[in-house]
Amino acid sequence: MKDNVMKSINIVKYDGDSFRHVQDQVANEYALTIYVNDDEFATMVCTPTYMEDLVTGFLASEGVIRLPREIESLSIDEDRGFAYVQLVDKKPVANQLQSKRFIGSCCGKSRQFYFQSDVKNAKTILSKSTIGAEECIKLMEAMQDCSDDFHSTGGLHNAALCTSDELLLSRSDIGRHNALDKIYGHCLKNKIALGDKVIAFSGRISSEVLLKVSKIGAGIILSKSAPTTLALELAHDLGITAVGFIRGSRLNVYTHPERIIL
Repeated sequence: MKDNVMKSINIVKYDGDSFRHVQDQVANEYALTIYVNDDEFATMVCTPTYMEDLVTGFLASEGVIRLPREIESLSIDEDRGFAYVQLVDKKPVANQLQSKRFIGSCCGKSRQFYFQSDVKNAKTILSKSTIGAEECIKLMEAMQDCSDDFHSTGGLHNAALCTSDELLLSRSDIGRHNALDKIYGHCLKNKIALGDKVIAFSGRISSEVLLKVSKIGAGIILSKSAPTTLALELAHDLGITAVGFIRGSRLNVYTHPERIIL
């Protein structure tokens, strides 16, 4: 698995007064083209780990499937960079609208720009689950402590699925959305309930990341970085608690603060 995450290369390093020849670890970048019912559906650039989970989570977040049982077969040709998916439903899967912008109503509260798949699949979160402020900080520390691949390469995003007091699993990828799709696919395949879970994330909370969290169904996202304005508007409307700048002993709660307790 480690060989798929990074490659060791020879570089020349300048350390202030001289050049040295050293080995460095570089994040692996890999193109994966997904075919659904024999039609080309999408190509993603990813880190080639947990690829079945990645494809499953991606198809669910795009609304192609709702549950893994809708997949008849899924195979990965790692050498050529292809994923072949056959669905139980053999009708062609239209993807011409996947990248078209769409103006929709978010929970009847405001109008936002979405991709059409986002309008279809974003969930409003009604969970009453809470988490302590100190637990938010501990979960972020736990995610960073297990992010060996990031520390080795500096080129990966990390995401973790957590309870209010425990990190359950973490995934890394050069694409921040891919890390979340790997978690989503794992949870779908293993029938893990998500309404009471927390997502810890290494990058900024963008609108796209927020929508991924909504599709996963988690009510709380934690990040060491900043949110964007559209992400916060969506978080407010979709009932998601967004917590950012978790650094040291501090954090900022941007939306739905009732879930964060002392």
